Amino acid sequence: MKPVVPFVSSAGPAEQDVWLTELPKALRTIASVKHLEHLSPAEAAAAKVAIVANPDVRDLRRLPALEWVHSLWAGVERLTAELPEDGPKIVRMTDPQMAETMAEAVLAWTLYLHRDMPRYAQQQRVGLWLEHRLRLPHQRRVSVLGLGRLGTAAALRLMDNGFDVAGWSRTPRTLNGVHTAHGDTGLRSILERTDIAVVLVPLTAQTRELLNTDALKSLPKGASLINFARGPIIDTRSLLQELDRGHLDHAVLDVFDEEPLPASSPLWSHPKITVLPHISAPTIPETACRLLARNIRTYLETGAIPDHVDHSRGY
Repeated sequence: MKPVVPFVSSAGPAEQDVWLTELPKALRTIASVKHLEHLSPAEAAAAKVAIVANPDVRDLRRLPALEWVHSLWAGVERLTAELPEDGPKIVRMTDPQMAETMAEAVLAWTLYLHRDMPRYAQQQRVGLWLEHRLRLPHQRRVSVLGLGRLGTAAALRLMDNGFDVAGWSRTPRTLNGVHTAHGDTGLRSILERTDIAVVLVPLTAQTRELLNTDALKSLPKGASLINFARGPIIDTRSLLQELDRGHLDHAVLDVFDEEPLPASSPLWSHPKITVLPHISAPTIPETACRLLARNIRTYLETGAIPDHVDHSRGY
């Protein structure tokens, strides 16, 4: 008899329906997938691996034999914060398609800033016909903060399109053709020469408000930023101050301290902010399910848990 793998999620019904359609198809030869609420007591007691999508961690306590969880998302900061270090291992979604999708989004919104789209949109609203000097890509320094899988793919895509690319990480990393730096001192040196900063670091205790008042002020006057990581990495109040006083030019924000972004948030109507509804790199069910199925098959055949999150680092 095939083992039963629980699906645990607090996502909306429509999103859960997508996964409960795709996951059983991907795992049909190796396991059955059932929503947690549909497990028998025996199935809940026997489950060693669960598939999770923004779960309520209290639900995971209903699976006493659980050894690991496979997240459908790349970001797992809430799981690492709420699950005990000696609890089930956490495996992030590392679908290569997600890196490609993110790289595409980074390039698209970098070009949006590079080609002065926000300025021309403002001009259209007031009926102003005015051309601005065009800088070439190699004259624009784009700095990618975070050089994991997503950041590396984004940096390479930017390089392929002619931008002067720099990269920052907490620990030393090298990437051919990219000027890299690390640590607190390295962050300041990178920001001081940045025209567009792209935020792709995971949210951890060390990266919360990484871009605080001092960091934002260290960017050159007229710089812009893109946040495709997590909202709390940027001090929103400081960001608004630097935009309002004219030090920073524009911010493209896809992630926020609270999501969905409340209707009362001043970010919605700020003329120097572009708001996106967390769409930069969604998990693609077809490709993600194939990766997840491979990982679970390997575990069922060998007992080997895939590479998992280091609680001390948060990723």
